[in-house]
Amino acid sequence: MNRSACAIVLLATIATTGCSSGPHGPYRPQTESRRDTATAQHLTQETARAIAEDDSPDSLERAENMLRRALNADLYHGPAHNNLGVVYLKQGKMYEAASEFEWARKLMPGHPDPRMNLALTLEQAGQIDEALATYSTALEAYPGHMPTIQAMTRLEMYEGRVTPETEIRLGQIALRGDSQRWREWAHDRLGQQR
Repeated sequence: MNRSACAIVLLATIATTGCSSGPHGPYRPQTESRRDTATAQHLTQETARAIAEDDSPDSLERAENMLRRALNADLYHGPAHNNLGVVYLKQGKMYEAASEFEWARKLMPGHPDPRMNLALTLEQAGQIDEALATYSTALEAYPGHMPTIQAMTRLEMYEGRVTPETEIRLGQIALRGDSQRWREWAHDRLGQQR
């Protein structure tokens, strides 16, 4: 093989395999030894507190950067994907949010939050049937998850898709909703149903 052919083969090999000593991005596979779950968990928790206190555009941008660092530390940290999806949803980036919630759903199979957040994203995107189906999967993963019960029931009421199960869920919200406001909302709706 001549020199130019060797150079082409070498460049093609580098282009397809990359440099193994370079930094890993959030969506590049990691080996178990390269995962830093403690750092990912710390950054994810810190970001969740920051988002709860301030969801201004600057704060959301900082949160996005911190969550990307968390995913650089551990690509398979489901809560970081879920929280990054929340950031994207707050920024109006529906496709990106849905993608992150799908990652989180796969990494956290028994947890309702990624499914509920995906349903909220679908709802905001106008995909009502898909949103209702996804809320149902969240309730299959965690049958008593009150935030999902509230969100699904609210959507059914708003869309006029009241079923006997809707009324059962209204009763559950009236008794043990997350807040007084939710409980009053459910009591009012139950009164209108009768």
